[in-house]
Amino acid sequence: MARKKEEIKIRPFWYSDIWLFPKLITIITSLDKQGRVNAAPYSHIMQYDVMAKNPRMIVGFRQESHSFENICATGEFVVNCPSADYLDDMMETARFWPEGVNELDHTRFTMIPSRKVKPPSIEECPQIAECTVDQIIHLEKSSGIIIANIEAIVMDEGLADMDRAERIPAMNLPVGLGDQSRRYYYHCTTENMTMHELAEPPGGQQGGKIKMTMPWDEQGTAALMEVPVALRKMVCEQVEEFAAKKGAATVTSQHMRDMANEYGIDADLMARFE
Repeated sequence: MARKKEEIKIRPFWYSDIWLFPKLITIITSLDKQGRVNAAPYSHIMQYDVMAKNPRMIVGFRQESHSFENICATGEFVVNCPSADYLDDMMETARFWPEGVNELDHTRFTMIPSRKVKPPSIEECPQIAECTVDQIIHLEKSSGIIIANIEAIVMDEGLADMDRAERIPAMNLPVGLGDQSRRYYYHCTTENMTMHELAEPPGGQQGGKIKMTMPWDEQGTAALMEVPVALRKMVCEQVEEFAAKKGAATVTSQHMRDMANEYGIDADLMARFE
């Protein structure tokens, strides 16, 4: 039976009341001009530049928030990701405390020095990103957007060595969404995790209509076929262009490594495709 659809009017708070955006919960710590700590939860966060050479994220704020004002003034902040064990403490930081109040004083969280920036990090958070401002965007009568440089990624020891299937439940990072009244918040955890495998389509070994314009040696071809199908065509074109600029007649796996180095992709990532 076909599902009936209806068009919904785009009205204020469409991004939460109508269209659901469950988002990762973070606590952003910052300092004001006087050096006083501020902490508040934010979920409008996503990667901006995925290349390891210049990693950046994008973060959205209310322009009148203490966090946004602090970051505009000082150029630094820390994104702390609490586990679901600290949801009550996270909600304490969400209260509208007066300016100058350190919200962390009303929680079980412990402040620790950050490695690259002045605002403190939160010890109980298994995943932390220390950031500096790259660009500030003031949307007219709307959000304030920060494009941030990631100066350091800090995690609990052992987490980075785990397979992702182990790390996700170990970190137990919640996602959340507020209700229409902006008073109640719903949170989901990673306790009930499922895994689905992305299968290759028929002929997928060809990389989805890849047309090689240069000869590839055996090792280079094997490395290319390890690249995810969605990226294979782009990688093929970029490596061929790179090899041609080097005056090569045949594309090799070394060209992939050399191009990766130029793009700032480290050996650990390249090893996944070899």
